[in-house]
Amino acid sequence: MRRMPVSREMVFLVVAVLLSLAAGAALYWSRASTLTVAVAPSGGTEPTLLKAYADGLAARRKGVRLTIRPFDGVRESAEALARGEVDLAVVRPDVALPPNALTLAILREQALIVVAPDGAGVRAFPDLARKRLGMIAERSADRTLIGDAVDHYGLKLQTEPGPVAAGSVALVAVAEDDLAQALAEKRIDAVALVTTPTTPAARRIVGLVQAAARNRKIALFGVTEGPALIERFPRLQAVSVPAGLFGGRPKLPEEDVATVGASYRLMARSDLSRSTAAEVTQYLFEMRNALADTLPAANAIHAPSYEATAGATSARLPIHPGAIDYYEREQESFIERYETWIYLVAFLGGGVGSGLAWLRQRLSRLRRERVEVATERLLEIQAEARRPGDAGRLQALAGEIDDLAAEIVRHAVDRPTEPRTMSAAAMAVDAARSTVRRAAEAARPQPGTKPGLRAVD
Repeated sequence: MRRMPVSREMVFLVVAVLLSLAAGAALYWSRASTLTVAVAPSGGTEPTLLKAYADGLAARRKGVRLTIRPFDGVRESAEALARGEVDLAVVRPDVALPPNALTLAILREQALIVVAPDGAGVRAFPDLARKRLGMIAERSADRTLIGDAVDHYGLKLQTEPGPVAAGSVALVAVAEDDLAQALAEKRIDAVALVTTPTTPAARRIVGLVQAAARNRKIALFGVTEGPALIERFPRLQAVSVPAGLFGGRPKLPEEDVATVGASYRLMARSDLSRSTAAEVTQYLFEMRNALADTLPAANAIHAPSYEATAGATSARLPIHPGAIDYYEREQESFIERYETWIYLVAFLGGGVGSGLAWLRQRLSRLRRERVEVATERLLEIQAEARRPGDAGRLQALAGEIDDLAAEIVRHAVDRPTEPRTMSAAAMAVDAARSTVRRAAEAARPQPGTKPGLRAVD
């Protein structure tokens, strides 16, 4: 079996390499991005919410996949993001804020509010002096937030049992089931809540305090000097409890309650690509309603508030540029996202095309030169055949002509050659053969003559 010419093999090889690169690039760009997300706190709503979000991404075959890594607390999840072990994390900034973290979305906001029966004489934070403040959830972060608010009003937080000292507020841990009895027995005078006000738990606790109050009248207040407290603790945020959120007649609260609080945020490492961050944010909000059908906590997901792009990127809790792209509907197109690769492929493709053209031209020149060399040799054979010689030499020249003709034919069949070159070669073959034939006939002895003698006319 005749071997394929080198030039054709090379062309096929280059084409195969280019097709493989194109297929690999298409596969790389079309495959889903898999991100690792640290979720916390254990037993909270965020792990369940993000697990449902990850399942939804996989079920809808979105371009992003999430791998869940659970942690006991938000401090641990934040540290995992700071070490670069995960791509995303649930972070509560007032507990721990990684230096490389940027916000994608707020999963829920917690507000610090205090609820007290009307007869307790507690209607604002300064009234808590020498009072006992109940705390439902025993979280160190919530205790710290309550302590910061108490300290802002010149009071001290007392955690040891015993009589309440002057200028102090006793913080008493109490279970929800024991709340009504604790209020009735005066073991506590008010209840502090650090929670999302819209949750059923918040409504339940407010209802328990109402049930323990005379005429069901209660006082519900927050940190009225919230902006000043936020200046001292920049990782807190302003929260407003809408009037009438807890219903009732008269409505409760009677007017909006301004306070401070903390937020649980889905944050990404700062070097996560803008396009990927935009996709994660987009899919989260696209799927929010579907998630809320089974997880009402999904209704609390919302975008961080900001007025301008500059404010979003320079805020105390800055937003990831990819999330801003989604919020402002300026997500990168396919061309913008991969323009560097497209230009590079176009540049390399042009270079490869030019190289192939040069290679083809060079091979064509080599083929033409080989045919031209064979043609020149045929002309030399024609000249040699005119010189006197024996039959053996002429027979050798005839054999060489056949070999040269066969070589020219092979080049013409395997490799396209210019018609002008082939016409010249064909004429050279005919001329050489004709000259050798005439010379052989002239050298053949005539009948009636002796070898070595020429016939005389």
